[in-house]
Amino acid sequence: MPTAQKTRIFLADDHETVREGLKLLLNAQADMEIVGEAGDGSSAVSLVGQLKPDIIVLDVSMPGMNGLKAAEALRRSSPDVKVLALTRHSDDGYLHQLLRAGAAGYVLKQSRPAELLHAIRSVVSGGRYLDPAVAGKVMAGYRRRHSEDEALGSDLSARETEVARLIAWGYTNKEIAARLDLSVKTVETHKANAMHKLGVRSRIDIVRYALLQGWLQDT
Repeated sequence: MPTAQKTRIFLADDHETVREGLKLLLNAQADMEIVGEAGDGSSAVSLVGQLKPDIIVLDVSMPGMNGLKAAEALRRSSPDVKVLALTRHSDDGYLHQLLRAGAAGYVLKQSRPAELLHAIRSVVSGGRYLDPAVAGKVMAGYRRRHSEDEALGSDLSARETEVARLIAWGYTNKEIAARLDLSVKTVETHKANAMHKLGVRSRIDIVRYALLQGWLQDT
């Protein structure tokens, strides 16, 4: 039988000891292999463009071009490469910025190794992954703000729900229009209606709502 293709992973972290530990962990997995590494964001963006891995495990705090800027650059230069942020920061602000930059996952360095492995597999398979410690904080904050209306969003139309889901998954209005065979203007209308009914004002608020609905769980 042919050998299953391994997930090709690129590591970006300015601490060599961290990279060495990650290489030992990930190369030990039957379905994963490290194909490259870098100690700063600029080198990571350049090498990812050459190596074209399936996913980059990206540290947020790096000298020069940090992880956030690198994620933004990768979204433009290597849109097919999945970005998984690996950081010690559990603050909501980092999560929101990385999601805006196009990251498909967010894992804390202090979490168990199994968490990172699960995150990589989830993201590569097309899902999104938020470290439970971070996701719990985001959802708790959302519940507090909307506890007065447990039925929030229940009157979304099927199309509004579809558009809201795709927004939560990181698609742009133009990408949603192409995916649903609609005009960009129609997508914008559905988005505006959905946000009004949900009582939210930004894409990040839609992501929070999506978390509560279970839309971002890997399948």
